[in-house]
Order: sequence, then structure tokens, then C-alpha cells
Amino acid sequence: MRFGLVLAEAGNGLRRNITMVVSVVLVTFISLTFVGTAALLQLQIAQMKNYWYDRAQVAVYLCTSVSTAAGCVDGEATAEQKDAIEAQLTSDTLSPFIDEYYFEDRQQAYENFQEQFAGTPAADYVTPEVLNETFWVNLVDPSQSDVLVEALAGLAGVEQVVDQRRYLDQIFDVLNAASYTAIAVAAIMLVAAALLIATTIRLSAFSRRRELGIMRLVGASNRFIQTPFILEGVFAGLIGSVLAGGAVVAIVHFFVQGYLADRLSFTFVDLGDALLVVPLLIVVGVLLAALSAGIAIRRYLRV
Repeated sequence: MRFGLVLAEAGNGLRRNITMVVSVVLVTFISLTFVGTAALLQLQIAQMKNYWYDRAQVAVYLCTSVSTAAGCVDGEATAEQKDAIEAQLTSDTLSPFIDEYYFEDRQQAYENFQEQFAGTPAADYVTPEVLNETFWVNLVDPSQSDVLVEALAGLAGVEQVVDQRRYLDQIFDVLNAASYTAIAVAAIMLVAAALLIATTIRLSAFSRRRELGIMRLVGASNRFIQTPFILEGVFAGLIGSVLAGGAVVAIVHFFVQGYLADRLSFTFVDLGDALLVVPLLIVVGVLLAALSAGIAIRRYLRV
């Protein structure tokens, strides 16, 4: 096969259908940018889960004088009840699950509350008497929090046992929904890109139908005829995927590592993660274009 002639034919096709080629590039660029962003979002969610779940604690809230829970019928937790709860935490049953724990009295809880809600109306109305004394427990494996909840929830003097991970689960459910939405949009746009590539190739073949007829008459193989059209699609897909890779890197560098990192405390995906995604986008873009163009030109030639 004469590669110079094949490349020349592909170049002619690109020049003749420049408007459609630009459309393919733009649709591929936008759809693969969504794909890359969704992939990075999944990496970010995984990193956030590891970061926050490892720091999630189980809070054992003790009864106050105003508590209405079933375990608080005798009012505020007594010293004996606190000792009984601590004895459970240090028992042979629970201690293998516990990394460390500490006790927070009302004054400490009040100071933490004032620091957290400084400048809000709540800080002016809350007094130490209405805040719970609390045992804060860090587990060796945060996923085994049910063991602690079941062991302590029914003890006298315990208002409730709260696993902080349940609050995190709600946040991550929202983030996962956003990620899946981005993936769905990306998939729809990839389908649109594939259809647009196929349409472009068929139009290109139709505009050169006389040339194709002559090539068939002189004995050119289907492979020789099809290759320039496939190269046209691959070229457009490659440009779109490279632009999408550049957009993903720019988003991570300027928005994630720049804007967000200056305002939030936890870690984010970095340029290393983005550079891992870029080759994937290029491979997807090239394969999508090659398959779409190959199927389109084969179907056209059969007709």
C-alpha cells in the first residue's frame, strides 16, 4: 500500500469537509472532557473517603438534665454510670476495636461549640448545661462501628451513640450522584461524537463517489479505499482528545490545585492524577473515531 497516496487522500478529505471536521473535534473535545472530569471526580471521592473515614469517630453522648431518651429516665448521667461506660470501653470485648478514646466534659464541649459557631446567634444562647458530655472514640477499623453502637447504646446514662460516618455517607452519596450524572452526560456525548464522525465519513465518501468508482474499476482493494477515510476520523478524534486532555490538566492545575486548594483543607487530585487520565482520553478518542469511521465507510461501500 502506498502510504503517501493514502495520506494525501486523507488530507484532501479533511480539506473538503473542514466544517464537519471542526464539529467532530469540538464534540469529541467536550465529551472526553466530561469523561476525564468524571474519572478525576471518582478519584477525588475515593481520596476523600479514605481521608475522612479514617478520621470519623463514634460519639457516645451522655444524658443531660433535659434528655428524653429511654436511657435517661434518671436524668443527668452520674459518675457511676460514666465509670461503667468507660469500663465497657476498656473491656476485653471492645478494646480490640478501639484505637483511642477521650472524654469531653461540658466546659470543653461549650468551648468547642463557641469556637465552631462564633459570630452566630446559637453561640449567644447555648449554655454548658444543655451540652452533652461525650466519649469520643477512634476505632481501629471505622467500618466496625456497629460493634460499639450495639454494646453502648443500651447502657444507663447514654443518650445516644452516633457514628459520624453516617453523615459522611450522605455527602458522598450526593458526590457519587454528581459523578454518575457526569458519566451519563459524557456517554451520551460520546455517542453523539461517534454518530457525527460516521456522518462526516459518509459525506466525505459521497463527495468522492466518482473517484471511488474509478479506484474500484482499476482494482483497488477495499482496504486501500477505506484507509484514508479512517485516517480522517482518527485525525479529528486525536485533535479532540488531545484538547480534552489539555482541558483536564488545566482544570486540575488552575481550579483544583489553585482555587479549591487555597480554600479547603483536605487533599485533592493533583497533576499526577490528571496526567494518568490524559492517555486514557487519547486512546478512547482515537479508538472511537477509528471504529466509527471504519463502520461507516464499510457500510457505504457495501451499498
